[in-house]
Amino acid sequence: MEYTPRLKKEYRERIIAALTEEFGYKNTMMVPKLEKIIISRGVGAAVADKKLVDQAVDELTLISGQKAIATISKKDVASFKLRKGMPIGAKVTLRGERMYEFLDRLITVALPRVRDFQGIKASGFDGRGNYNLGVTEQIIFPEINIDKINRISGMDITFVTTAPTDKEAKSLLSELGLPFKKN
Repeated sequence: MEYTPRLKKEYRERIIAALTEEFGYKNTMMVPKLEKIIISRGVGAAVADKKLVDQAVDELTLISGQKAIATISKKDVASFKLRKGMPIGAKVTLRGERMYEFLDRLITVALPRVRDFQGIKASGFDGRGNYNLGVTEQIIFPEINIDKINRISGMDITFVTTAPTDKEAKSLLSELGLPFKKN
C-alpha cells in the first residue's frame, strides 16, 4: 500500500470539489493547487561569523526534512561589510509529499505553539496568488531542541500556488487548513 499525505488526500477528495463549487471551474485542471513551499532565512550576523549560516542550514534541514542550502550575496554592500559571494542565509524548497507533510506539521503542531496565537494575517498575498508568512521564532517547531540553539531567529515561509488571484489562493489555503484571522 502506498502512502499519501493526509492533506494531499484531502485536497483530491474534498478541496477540489469545494473550490469548483465556489468559483465555478469548468474542469478540475483549472482548480488552483499548491505548487511549492519555500522556507528561507536571512542570517545578517553571518558577515562576522560563518558558523551561523551552517547552523541555519542545519535547523532548516531539521524542520523541513530535506537538505537546505546556503544562499550567497549577489553584490557588495560596503555599509554591511558584505562581499559578493559570501554566504548570508539559508533556504529550502519543498514540493510533492514533503511539502504536504511540512504544511500538515505547520498547521497542526507549530502554529498552535506560537504565544498568543490569534491566526495568521491575510495581508501576506502578493497579487499573483502567492502567500508569504513570517515566523518570528524557530523554536515553535518541535524538531528544534531549545537547549541546542544559541540564538532565536525567525524565517519566511512562501506558499506558491497556481491560483490567478489572491481570493482563489486564500480560499485554497483556508481549505488546506491555514488559520487566517477573521476580520
